[in-house]
Amino acid sequence: MKLRCVTGALLAAGLFLLGGRGPACAADPAPFHIGIMTGTVSQSEDSLRGAELMIRRYGDSASGGMITHVTYPDNFMSEMETTIGQLVGLADDPKMKAVVVNQAIPGTTEAFRRIRERRPDILLLAGNIQEDPAVITAAADIAINGDDISRGYLIPLAAQKLGAKTFVHISFPRHMSYETLARRRAIMEEACKDLGIRFVFETAPDPTSDVGVAGAQQFILEKVPAWLEQYGKDTAFFCTNDAQREPMLKRIAELGGYFVESDSPLMAYPGALGIDLSKERGNWPALLKKVEEAVVAAGGSGRMASWAYSIDYTCSAALAEFAKEVVEGRAKIGSMKDLMSCFSQFTPGVKWNASHYTDAGSGVRNRKLVMIYEDTYVFGRGFLGMTDVEIPEKYFRVK
Repeated sequence: MKLRCVTGALLAAGLFLLGGRGPACAADPAPFHIGIMTGTVSQSEDSLRGAELMIRRYGDSASGGMITHVTYPDNFMSEMETTIGQLVGLADDPKMKAVVVNQAIPGTTEAFRRIRERRPDILLLAGNIQEDPAVITAAADIAINGDDISRGYLIPLAAQKLGAKTFVHISFPRHMSYETLARRRAIMEEACKDLGIRFVFETAPDPTSDVGVAGAQQFILEKVPAWLEQYGKDTAFFCTNDAQREPMLKRIAELGGYFVESDSPLMAYPGALGIDLSKERGNWPALLKKVEEAVVAAGGSGRMASWAYSIDYTCSAALAEFAKEVVEGRAKIGSMKDLMSCFSQFTPGVKWNASHYTDAGSGVRNRKLVMIYEDTYVFGRGFLGMTDVEIPEKYFRVK
């Protein structure tokens, strides 16, 4: 059964998201600390901005506030021990009561295990997991992930609603080794078959490989025109890597095709279309409006879409807020209602769906992993109403 969370009206042009309570002052130090690990600006900017929001709200622990923020290396696959060391180091702080990792890259589970051995009192929360569900939830108190299972059906369905006849899924072996991403690909292929859409899988370089982010982006920049010529302009594109979306969007805006869903209007759109959002940062309704104006001006109206609020940004903020409320005794770690209430605080005006992850093989529901998704917003058209779609049960059994 799914829990639907609907927020209230937009608050004062989104200014709520900039503030909340002010940071703790030096004369009144925070009673406990919350650690947040995110990616850097180049790999996961939205995650980092969500952590910065919580520093503005509750203060930096170095100055008497509540939040300790660290980042993992861009090349995290080859520097896993660095990531683990940074996370475990947070447990050296006697006031540390919760640790949030978003995105929960490989190495998070091992770090959580080591923290748990030293400090069983610390809450461990993981956002946007990149390790197998059973593995990460064996160590974490709660984990959050974009609902790749439901979206495996909903993204092709949205592509069909926009007019796509072909669906191109782009990824690389590392991502396809993750259980949830591999399942999503299989569901997408099955959904495309049922919806009468041609499904194509294309391989791209891994940005954490020797080619780096720049090489992976250049590959996409060069290949999208060839793919459009090969598959036609009624083709929808989907890729599993954040860094590769910017060149993809640039080419789609220029040449045609569809981009069904980004999990943030800040994800790739500003770079692809040359949008300056410095004045709108933190004001998500204003951000969405400005991105929409640029997409429409570039000829992408009705062809390009996004979530209205970033899942990475929201996870960093909402999981830290949830951890705070649990430590203070105002929320329960196993309560989906309490958890999604924190998500709603940071996304006024947007519908969410949330459900516990169910293993495709065993059928066992994992109550430590909550799968979430927002409605899809099509620039120049509005919300598609995807949170109201009933997903056929068969797709939850696809492996």
